[in-house]
Amino acid sequence: MRFIIQRDRLVQSVQDVMKAVTSRTTIPILTGIKITASNEGVTFTGSDSDISIESFIPAEEAGEEIVEIKEAGSIVLQARFFSEIVKKLPLGTVEIGVQGNFQTIIRSGKAEFNLNGLDADEYPHLPQIEEENTLKMPADLLKTLIRQTVFAVSASETRPILTGVNWKIENGVLYCTATDSHRLAMRSAPIEGESGNSYMAVIPGKSLNELSKILDDTSDLVDIVITENQILFKAKHLLFFSRLLEGNYPDTSKLIPSESKTAVVVNTKEFLQAIDRASLLAKEGRNNVVKLSTIEGRTLEISSNTPEIGKVIEELQAESIDGEELKISFSAKYMMDALKTLEGTEIRVNFTGAMRPFVIRALNDENITQLILPVRTY
Repeated sequence: MRFIIQRDRLVQSVQDVMKAVTSRTTIPILTGIKITASNEGVTFTGSDSDISIESFIPAEEAGEEIVEIKEAGSIVLQARFFSEIVKKLPLGTVEIGVQGNFQTIIRSGKAEFNLNGLDADEYPHLPQIEEENTLKMPADLLKTLIRQTVFAVSASETRPILTGVNWKIENGVLYCTATDSHRLAMRSAPIEGESGNSYMAVIPGKSLNELSKILDDTSDLVDIVITENQILFKAKHLLFFSRLLEGNYPDTSKLIPSESKTAVVVNTKEFLQAIDRASLLAKEGRNNVVKLSTIEGRTLEISSNTPEIGKVIEELQAESIDGEELKISFSAKYMMDALKTLEGTEIRVNFTGAMRPFVIRALNDENITQLILPVRTY
């Protein structure tokens, strides 16, 4: 195998596939990146057996030559060293060639590296996916869906299913739900290519975080293929495979209260900043708890009290407060995480009592719902 490639494209592809490579693996060859050169171009593959990423660089694009293939072939190179080397090469083009015994030479300008490679035939094959049901979604919308839900997945492995985001597809709409049983984030969006079937898949939060880092902020469509135990995202020159979590996701529809006893409409940014300030003293205390009370005349009082440090009280004008008086305590971190995902200048918070979950939505957007369980402080 031997080819000459533009360094920028090489660095980008290697960085993308590195997101799937881990040093903690029981299969030593997976600490490497597989490189395959053919007449069409060069493919890079990284995998940790949960996530696999394949990035393809075509020989030419828009009439410009990107890779010059001298000899087809394949090799696996140690990912950690290879990625560091390509980042620091001096010139705009890089030559990579494999000699006998998997010895690989990487040349750029006057710099020449000699790396020991491994036999690419030993590298596990990527999942073969039958593409019968292909869904389509713009990349920027997909990134938004991930950002607005993935933060709420559970960090604890005690209930593995909650470490993923539940995707439910029904009547041309995708519903994404994440919960760690103390809070819940839900977002819906239309999806193309849906054939009227309804199905569910639970995608590991870690996979979605990595996918989000790789996708470009464009309106280009990403193809999504879901099978029994894998999901595949196909972007322009990129394949991203992830295993799905096994098990039944809990039915969260019953958690969202339909009625409310107190409804507050408030400016998102002012509310977020006030919670942030109140949490400064709460961080040291247990659970980072902040208290919210309604006062006469459309006023909210946000406070926190940590006896060994001090206390903070701030009053905030709400746009409107309807219903019963309310005193409630909750995690400042959960509230701030939720508020950061909402778009729009104003939010509505619906409370159904001091010990019941409350719902936060942007005033003019019903597609996204954030739910938080309060904290008992007395």
